[in-house]
Amino acid sequence: MATVQEVADERRLGGARLTDRVREILSWYESDNPGTKTNISRLLNHGRLAGTGKLVILPVDQGFEHGPARSFAINPPAYDPNYHFELALDAGCNAYAAPLGFIEAAAARHAGEIPLILKLNNHDVLFPDKDPISAVTGSVNDALRLGCVAIGFTIYPGSAYSREMYQQLRGLAEEAKHNGLVVVVWSYPRGSGMSKEGETAIDVVAYAAQIAAQLGAHVIKVKLPTAHIEQAEAQKAYTKAAVPISTPADRVRHVVQSAFDGQRIVIFSGGAKKDKDEDIFDDARAIRDGGGFGSIIGRNSFQRPREHAIKFLETIMEIYAGELK
Repeated sequence: MATVQEVADERRLGGARLTDRVREILSWYESDNPGTKTNISRLLNHGRLAGTGKLVILPVDQGFEHGPARSFAINPPAYDPNYHFELALDAGCNAYAAPLGFIEAAAARHAGEIPLILKLNNHDVLFPDKDPISAVTGSVNDALRLGCVAIGFTIYPGSAYSREMYQQLRGLAEEAKHNGLVVVVWSYPRGSGMSKEGETAIDVVAYAAQIAAQLGAHVIKVKLPTAHIEQAEAQKAYTKAAVPISTPADRVRHVVQSAFDGQRIVIFSGGAKKDKDEDIFDDARAIRDGGGFGSIIGRNSFQRPREHAIKFLETIMEIYAGELK
């Protein structure tokens, strides 16, 4: 992997020339048109990690998904949509992802400054449902109008409504790719037939990554897996093949392998709020060491005070860049 300094040197010599790593990643998407490949390149060539093949993305859909007070009361400036654009920019993130309203609120004043991902479906917590399905809350035309490089879409493998979500994604992905956009899929196992522990089980998370890849995702977002195995038949397969899953890095490696032998970009959620920075830095080390492509960190970024959040994100980027052990 190219270091940050090597990338900087290459830029000085050759302007916007792609690094070998970015060229390699683009080669995996053989069926895509030049517009989509250009937008994948924009994701990989923006911010502090540009050219390294690693990504740190700021996602802020929590106001819709969890409610405003739960999301922003701990850090009141975060109620302002512009706050998140500027946080992503100042920290050097590769991209910023949000639902329609947040992006509409500040896209014009930051036009061209950072790649944007429009989250096209969202789910609220006002009605408890053991088998969730998100509502479609944006369109490909919205993404094009707002200058986004990508659409985002959540699926819940394991939900009773998973097949409906797969069909929705199929149609939106086709339209997005036709218009040169990247498809980013949040693949979060959940449903009445699955235990809470099973939502992050290694077999289930690996399966979720495979499903997203099969549905045409260019970038796949999953949660960090545990060593728990949910499915009895999967347990037999893991045991027979002696699949290494004992360490966090082992499990990351297996999830990435499950996304077309590592030929799809797999990034990992920052998860629930953690008060200790070092716990999240350890997660980043496991992702790096396991061959993951980076992190998409929301609550653990914007719920910290601004200067703390910037330093926090910069440290994660230093880990991915190989500057910190």
